[in-house]
Amino acid sequence: MGACLKMDKPEPHVKIVATNRRARHEYHLLESFECGLVLHGYEVKSIREGRVNIQDAHGSVRGDEAFIEDMHISPYSHIDQREIDPMRTRKLLLKRKEIDYLLGKTQERGLTLVPLKLYLKGPRVKLEVALARGKKLYDKREDIARRDAERDIDRAMRQKRKG
Repeated sequence: MGACLKMDKPEPHVKIVATNRRARHEYHLLESFECGLVLHGYEVKSIREGRVNIQDAHGSVRGDEAFIEDMHISPYSHIDQREIDPMRTRKLLLKRKEIDYLLGKTQERGLTLVPLKLYLKGPRVKLEVALARGKKLYDKREDIARRDAERDIDRAMRQKRKG
């Protein structure tokens, strides 16, 4: 008789819906976490259409729960929109140890929770948040100077290869 092979589940399809490119410019990202969100059905439909903005959003830990605030999810176009608040505070789904860890870290001076990207993982909506420390103006200038120098070096190398 043949041996029974255990088949691993295939990795669910991941579709990135929104990214926060400004976060990498304004913060030093220390650690990142993947978490779920408590959403209404119409919010999931809007997210699937890509009608979400996480640029101004930030996370907070209150008591024993984590939340994402100021994340704008535009109302779904096919429903009654009178009672919908697109900027409502939404609960993050994290494990107890992660929430306790984040609570301790966010109480430190200068650390905050910043959303990095919102994506669909199979049928689920996931949010990647990072524990971050704000950059000073001179840190931002150093990053820009380093990026420009790398771009100039790459350009010079390409010119040398061609010529």
